[in-house]
Amino acid sequence: MHPIHLLPNGIKLVHKQIDAPISHFGILINAGTRDESEHYEGLAHFVEHTIFKGTQKRNAGQVIRYMENVGGELNASTSKEETYFHASFLSSDTERAIELLSDIFFNSTFPEKELIKEKDVILEEINYYNDSPAELIFDEFETLIYNGHPLGKNILGTKKSIKKFKRDDILQFIESNYRSENIVLSYVGQYSEAKILKWCLKYFGHQPLTSSNRKREPFTQYIPQELVKKKNTSQAHVVMGNIAYSLTHEKRYPLLLLTNLLGGPGLNTRLNQAIREKKGLAYTVEASYNPFSDSGLFTIYVGCDMNMIQKCLDITYKELAKLREQKLGTLQLQYAKKQFLGQMAIANESKLNEMLSLGRSALFFNEIETLEEAIASFEAIQSSTLLDVANEILIPDQFTMLTYCK
Repeated sequence: MHPIHLLPNGIKLVHKQIDAPISHFGILINAGTRDESEHYEGLAHFVEHTIFKGTQKRNAGQVIRYMENVGGELNASTSKEETYFHASFLSSDTERAIELLSDIFFNSTFPEKELIKEKDVILEEINYYNDSPAELIFDEFETLIYNGHPLGKNILGTKKSIKKFKRDDILQFIESNYRSENIVLSYVGQYSEAKILKWCLKYFGHQPLTSSNRKREPFTQYIPQELVKKKNTSQAHVVMGNIAYSLTHEKRYPLLLLTNLLGGPGLNTRLNQAIREKKGLAYTVEASYNPFSDSGLFTIYVGCDMNMIQKCLDITYKELAKLREQKLGTLQLQYAKKQFLGQMAIANESKLNEMLSLGRSALFFNEIETLEEAIASFEAIQSSTLLDVANEILIPDQFTMLTYCK
């Protein structure tokens, strides 16, 4: 296990030293869309956008130029439960990046004129998604499956909610959610642990300890639903799926492996071979598994001609039945593991991804699982476990389904 340092105020720090000219530093916060108050849908994402728009000593242009002038990059993202702010830069500019992210994080002023401009940007982002059915359908599916629960909120929010946001709403969200115990600093780069710890103490250690009394509402009332929406699209879009395991569930790795075998990024997945390669019924077919802190979501997506929907569904159900009824053979299991672990190792080649992965592990598990430990966990998965998982999750009678068609 990787060590996690605890700053005096409760903020966590994870560090990995590598011999590389580029370094990465990020602030990861255990706060996202599900933590918004009622009627403030999209506020977490709005904070992520506007936090770069000026601090007590830098205006919006100076914030961006401070890293870009030395070839660095600033970025951020928001999900249902997390918000990330991070930078990639030449290793010689490490202190510069840490100081800037600290200034942004603690001293942003959220000027009214910048809030107005950023509302327009996000409204255009919403328009873009509304014109992109292959992306929009996933957001609407989550809203359908988590009906009335905070996990079902759209990350972008609604046009109505965005227009009414005020500076005080931002400050209240930060006060309620950006608490020390919800924050992890993550670094992957050239400098030693001692050096990074020194800079993090200097720029992040001065804030007083704040504890969170936030209570997240658990999701308990899942009811499968089917909904067809009329859309003026050239092809049909179908998403189906089921509630699945949480981030901390012991079967999350077996479900990841099973999902990859069924419809991962490779062209040799069972669904892609059966639906696209052998039959030519769909251009896109994929499966995904997205775990949350106390829930999870397994989905299958198919994009096909309108008159091919039922054929695609029939083949999908047939492939799911095989996984529920037939235990993988020794070679099949070996190949499934080899492919997944290869993909995982390649993804880990991105040191930015590794920085975020280390930070996320500290954020949700309070410990760091190394790549070698993760590989060992996947290698230990048995065919009998995959069969159990298939019979718990891959059950069409328990699926919610959303279809876009003319």
